[in-house]
Amino acid sequence: MLPQVFGLGSVAQVVTGRGAFGEYLSINLGFGIGVAMGVHVAGKVSGAHMNAAVSFTMCVFGRLRWTLLPLYVMAQFLGSFLAAGAIYSLYYDAILHYSGGNLTVSGPAATAGIFATYPAPYLSIHGGFLDQVAGTALLLLCLMALSDQRNQPAPVGSEPLAAGLLVMLIGISLGSNSGYAINPTRDLAPRVFSFIAGWGPEVFTAGNSWWWIPVVAPLVGGVVGALIYRVFVEMHHPSPRNRAQAYESEDEGEPLDKLLKAGHPEVCV
Repeated sequence: MLPQVFGLGSVAQVVTGRGAFGEYLSINLGFGIGVAMGVHVAGKVSGAHMNAAVSFTMCVFGRLRWTLLPLYVMAQFLGSFLAAGAIYSLYYDAILHYSGGNLTVSGPAATAGIFATYPAPYLSIHGGFLDQVAGTALLLLCLMALSDQRNQPAPVGSEPLAAGLLVMLIGISLGSNSGYAINPTRDLAPRVFSFIAGWGPEVFTAGNSWWWIPVVAPLVGGVVGALIYRVFVEMHHPSPRNRAQAYESEDEGEPLDKLLKAGHPEVCV
């Protein structure tokens, strides 16, 4: 819930303030720092699973039990839904003032984009699908690298900052086509809320029924990104024994079992 409150709040502030209280960069900062705060809050509780694409990918690669996936997804959906409700309540007067009381999905005073993503006018369905696959693939590829203890992981304690900077980087570089949802529950739950709150069925029909793209494509992209990392990086790590043997030759012939027992930082992985 926490990242969505900060992220959706930053969008609401930019939209209703007509640029007086921020711009596109501030939206990226809102989502990025929001993710960092979410990891700080829940990192040691649940692994900070705030993205259904991440949870699904971890299940595919055996790093999360499939039985936990429905629970995680329901919690993520509920958190995003409540975040949308919180921002709607906080910015209710601003939204009505900006829109003249007309809650619209498109047009010069559209406000539905505060809650869910919509494609740019030029973006085709297949182009949008590729956009979401690519963005989520990069997210998972980098997250796996940041947590890979046999590569160059984020230093202990800096994981929240690294995750937040990654989300911000994706927004800065890949956000203009469709708002870089890269998270099924982040997009679908606020969209459902906006449907209930008065924007109506157009939230599902706009953009050639765009709504399913940020739900399905991130699931595909997450698996693709993790698979790329697994095949091209993870599978090529030296085994712990091979690393130990390399250190044995460097450390004046110290026996392998001594290095293992000593807990050499690059042996015990």
